[in-house]
Amino acid sequence: MRKRVLSEDAYVEGITSGDRSVLARAITLVESERASDAALASRIITRTLPLGGRAYRVGVSGVPGVGKSTFIDAFGTLLTEEGFKVAVLAVDPSSTISGGSILGDKTRMPRLSRDPSAFVRPSPTGGTLGGVARKTQESMLLCEAFGFDVVLVETVGVGQSEIMVSEMVDFLLGLMLAGAGDGLQGIKRGILEVVDMVAVNKADGDNVLAAQRARREYELALRLLRAGEDKWMPPVQTCSARAGTGLRELWEAIQTHRNRFETELNQLRGRQAVRWMWRLVEDSLSYELKSAWNVREVTPGIEAKVASGELPPTLAANELLGAFRAFLDSER
Repeated sequence: MRKRVLSEDAYVEGITSGDRSVLARAITLVESERASDAALASRIITRTLPLGGRAYRVGVSGVPGVGKSTFIDAFGTLLTEEGFKVAVLAVDPSSTISGGSILGDKTRMPRLSRDPSAFVRPSPTGGTLGGVARKTQESMLLCEAFGFDVVLVETVGVGQSEIMVSEMVDFLLGLMLAGAGDGLQGIKRGILEVVDMVAVNKADGDNVLAAQRARREYELALRLLRAGEDKWMPPVQTCSARAGTGLRELWEAIQTHRNRFETELNQLRGRQAVRWMWRLVEDSLSYELKSAWNVREVTPGIEAKVASGELPPTLAANELLGAFRAFLDSER
């Protein structure tokens, strides 16, 4: 049974007073597809927005199997031991069939899940391009208003996730595995074009030498791909989440980056907010178009014609847009 929705004042008071259950319920509102929930969430975010902006936003990306959740569990624990309050927004892959997701990050982050100075929130992607949850940015704002010092965003690490998360965080860490690139020729541009740092994970046991070799290969690749950058050349380090080695050095590099770009941070976040605004506009327009009654009526027939090759996709798109314009005219 759905919990009773709190009042707007109760949500704001709960978030600003440090009530974790209220924060979790507010993020649920943000993620909800109900129009009434979305309206309430917007009012809550507007009222708590002046309290945000103080946390440092760090994205953690990498291919499945690189150990992102284990890394965040160890890295986040290091930060809480240093006195920081850490929020983790872990984005889970949603099923394209049922819309469900595994939401297993809490079981993969046993220490942080029990840490009183940490907050772990798994969220389904909802099929969003790049694997970054559609409302992750709003959830970050709520976590900042709550008083967290560092917000870690874990992505599913597929497709365009690196690009998407780089447009909502202050620092993007790319986790890599030794041997995954099969040498310099196998290293793809993708993530190396947007990361602020590369960490070769699982540098322990018999894998230490391979990790060191991979570190040198990534350093060379970065010098080739980003030779024209004079402000910041992403460093490459090795680490082991399991052994707990190299994590402190990673945090020191992140702090160095923050200190160097402190004066530009507000401008960066401003640009990110504008891009996110337009992305939300596009999502809303797409939803409204597909929801229009006349568009729903003609869509199956148009899709069938496109699938059979009878109708080119460009003309089909124009027909759907025409139906939507007719719907808008009828509503005036």
